[in-house]
Amino acid sequence: MEPLSTASLSVDEYIARERAADGKSEYLDGRTHAMAGGSPRHNLVAANLTAAIRTRLRGTPCVALTSDQRILIEDTGLYTYPDLAVVCGGVRVHPVFTDTVVNPTVLAEVLSPSTEAYDRGAKFAHYRRIESLREVLLVARDERFVERFVRLDGGDTWRLDTWADEGAAVPLESVGVQVPLDEIYEGLEQLPPEDAPPPPTRLPRPKPRR
Repeated sequence: MEPLSTASLSVDEYIARERAADGKSEYLDGRTHAMAGGSPRHNLVAANLTAAIRTRLRGTPCVALTSDQRILIEDTGLYTYPDLAVVCGGVRVHPVFTDTVVNPTVLAEVLSPSTEAYDRGAKFAHYRRIESLREVLLVARDERFVERFVRLDGGDTWRLDTWADEGAAVPLESVGVQVPLDEIYEGLEQLPPEDAPPPPTRLPRPKPRR
């Protein structure tokens, strides 16, 4: 994975590079960080999760978007790519960069050894500043374990629930569906375990509100 960039880029320059690049990078305050491609286990779990949720959202006002979808956290300026985004009641995009979504209802990250600390820490701190966001899923890659954070009363208090048991299903309260763990982890036993790369440098937490 490429190191954190030292040269400052404007948002326009970042978006132009992203549209022309083969890979994906996060952006915050003029700095970018290249995102590594997912491992087979990561990709399988992310694909299963997306398929399971998308199937259950048919006929509802919500849509499931894959990890290719760029999300902007308007309050902090972070441009990033979650493993899954669910948007309800109409997709709202950036007024200039119309391939960038700003109003997710649900976000999900599949955890890897190299990204877990960042996903739980700085990145989740950015996510909490999204006004439309109601739920965040953190999904283990190497075991059956899903954490769901639910925003309470539209504020910055979040409730944590977890699921790991055989036959369990994760309820997404904000979109009215339940996602079985069996579907999220289907086929994982066919893949070999993976070595963990060292954790990379990541973009920082959002600046405090003034």
